[in-house]
Amino acid sequence: MELNQPLLDDKGNGIRKKRGKKKCSIETYLYLIPALTIFFLFTYLPFFRTIYRSFFLTDNRGIERVFVGFQNYTDLLTSSSFQNSLIVTFQYVAIVLILGMGFGFLTALLCNRTFPGIRLFSTVYAMPMAVASSGIAMVFSILLNQRIGALNQILGTNISWLADPRWALISVAVLTGWLNSGINFLYFSAGLSNVDESLYESASVDCANTWNQFLYITLPGLKHISFYILVINVISAFQSFGQIRILTSGGPGESTNVIVHDIYRNAFVNFRFGLASAESVILFIIVGILTVFMFRTQRKEN
Repeated sequence: MELNQPLLDDKGNGIRKKRGKKKCSIETYLYLIPALTIFFLFTYLPFFRTIYRSFFLTDNRGIERVFVGFQNYTDLLTSSSFQNSLIVTFQYVAIVLILGMGFGFLTALLCNRTFPGIRLFSTVYAMPMAVASSGIAMVFSILLNQRIGALNQILGTNISWLADPRWALISVAVLTGWLNSGINFLYFSAGLSNVDESLYESASVDCANTWNQFLYITLPGLKHISFYILVINVISAFQSFGQIRILTSGGPGESTNVIVHDIYRNAFVNFRFGLASAESVILFIIVGILTVFMFRTQRKEN
C-alpha cells in the first residue's frame, strides 16, 4: 500500500476530505458568533425580558418586585383607556395604509410614463423617506398651527388641526401616510418596471383599452410587491410614535393615544413597567396575528 494513498471509508469516500469539509463548516459558524451575540443581546433578550416583566409589579426603576401572574393583562383588557387605544390605533393604521399606499401607487404610475422633469420629480417625491419623522413633525406643527399655520391661511379656515379631537388623528395619520408614500413610491416603481412591456404591446394589438390593460396586466403584475408593501406598512403604522409624541402627545384627551404612545406613557410617565410590558406583548400578538393572516390569505390566492 502506498503511503500517499488517501484513506477511504466503507463507501469509498475520502476521510481526510470529509474532515476538511467539517472543519470548514464549523469555522463558518464561528464567524457568525459575534453577530449572533449582538443580535441576541439587543433583540431577543429584551423581548423575553419584556414577557417576563409583564407578570410582575415593578418599582420606579423597572425592577420586578411582586409576581401578579396575568393581572396586568386583565387590568389592560378591562381598561376603557386601553380599549380606546385599540380603536384609535386601528383607525390610525387604516388611514395611514390608504394614504401611504395610495399616494405611492399613483405617483409610481405617473412616473412610469416619460415626461419632462420625471427624474427630478421622482427624486423630490422620494425625499420624505430620507427625513426623520421627528423633524417633519416639527415642521407640520407650524403648518397646522391654528393662528399662524399656512394650511388655514391657504384654505381660509380657522380649524385647530392638532387640538380638535375630530381632526387631530386625521392630521397625524395624513403626515405619516405622506412619510410612508416615499418608500412606497420606490417599491411600486420597481414593481412596474418588472412588468413585461410585451404584454402591453400584445394587449394593444388585441385592441385592449388603457383601463383593461391596467386591470388585467398592471395590477396582476404588482400582486406580489403589493403584498410586501402592505405587510411592511402595517407593521410600520403600528409602531408609529415620534410624530404623535411631538404633535399631540396622545391628545387632545386620548383621541391620538395609539398603543405605542400608551406604552410610553405607562412606562415612563406612570412608571408602571409591568403594565407597559404586558401592553407590548399584546401589541406583538396583534401584529403577529395580522401578519400571519395576510400571509395565509396570500398563499390561498396563489
